[in-house]
Amino acid sequence: MKRIYIILVFSFLLSSCSNNPEQFIEHIDGYWEISHVEKDNNLLKEYKISTSVDYFEVKDDLTGIRKKVSPTLNGTFITNQDHTTFELRIENDSLNIYYKKNEVITKETILKANENELIISNTQGFTYTYKPYKKIDL
Repeated sequence: MKRIYIILVFSFLLSSCSNNPEQFIEHIDGYWEISHVEKDNNLLKEYKISTSVDYFEVKDDLTGIRKKVSPTLNGTFITNQDHTTFELRIENDSLNIYYKKNEVITKETILKANENELIISNTQGFTYTYKPYKKIDL
C-alpha cells in the first residue's frame, strides 16, 4: 500500500511540474515588448529598446488579433488598421497559434506564457522572447 502511495505522489509531482499549455492562454492578452531572438539556442539579437510593441487580443473562442503598435511618450500607442487574425489550438501538449493573412496560414508555438514572459517559436527555428511592455517614465 505504501508503494502505491509513493507512486501516486511521484506521478502527481511529475504532472504538476510539466507545463500545461492551456494555462498559457490567460497570459497572452496584452502588450509585449521583444527582449531577444534566438535560433538553435544561439542569441541572434538582444533588444535594449524597441520602437514597436506586439499587441495580442484573445477572445473567449480562442481566436484573436495580433498587431504592431508604437508607444508614444505620453503613454498612448500609434496604431493602424493592419493586424493579423489568429486561432489558438492545443495540439500534442503544445499551444499553437495559427495566423491567416492573405489566405496564407502560418504556425507558431507558444513555449511559455506567464505574467513576466512570453516565448514563441516558429517553424523556421527562431525563438522570440518577450517581456510585458512598461511605459517609459521620463
